[in-house]
Amino acid sequence: MDKTDLDRLLLEAHDHNDHGALIRYYTMAADEREAVQDIDAACFYLTHAFVFALESGAPEAEPLNARLAAYGRAHRLEF
Repeated sequence: MDKTDLDRLLLEAHDHNDHGALIRYYTMAADEREAVQDIDAACFYLTHAFVFALESGAPEAEPLNARLAAYGRAHRLEF
């Protein structure tokens, strides 16, 4: 998926307050940035995905927290 499509999907998910889609699309954006070793951008997107996962009680919160902790951007939490 190209960046323009992903940006459009993120905006639509925000418009609809769709936390599941926001978690998914922010994680996809993080994965793409991580693949090209842009770790600061990847962690920016991971943080957004993590916050939406926490707010909605989604199971993705734990692996997102682990990824952020691995980069030294968060403390590891217990879920």
